Amino acid sequence: MTEAMFYDTLRQGLWVAVLISTPILAAALISGVAVGLFQALTSIQEMTLTFVPKLLAIVVVFWISMNFMSATLVAFFQDQIVPLISGG
Repeated sequence: MTEAMFYDTLRQGLWVAVLISTPILAAALISGVAVGLFQALTSIQEMTLTFVPKLLAIVVVFWISMNFMSATLVAFFQDQIVPLISGG
């Protein structure tokens, strides 16, 4: 394996990590902003009010996008990693 192949595989692996993490991070961001706005409008400063909705949003989005995440990882391993290991 050459240095260029290594860096190309590393770049593709990082891109797969970005693709997989985007739905969960977007859900956390949107729910955090919404709860923060709600807290600012109502002057409620409860710590669990920020944690619980964000956690629920993350779990729901993870459950919905689990098929996409696993398919993306499997495709990356089948197309990139396994051929490198087998030498093909």
